[in-house]
Amino acid sequence: MTPQELKKWRKLNGYSQSQLAKVLGVASLTISRWERGARAIPVFLHLTLKCVEKRGGEKVTRATKKGSTKKTEKGKESKRYGKRSV
Repeated sequence: MTPQELKKWRKLNGYSQSQLAKVLGVASLTISRWERGARAIPVFLHLTLKCVEKRGGEKVTRATKKGSTKKTEKGKESKRYGKRSV
């Protein structure tokens, strides 16, 4: 996979560099380096991205502000305080 192919895949699938980094478990700087060609892209990355596509991508969104409400998977609201839900 080339840096251009990675960037094209990321944009086509609606990921920011930080979102894709979170899904892959790497630093967002790593994604940037891969896309600029400053760091070699792992040979298996194309397989990992296929898995991300198949499972629906599970995009990571920014955390809610402290004390705000957020819909849970079951549609219920939960009060969030930092990293803990009440």
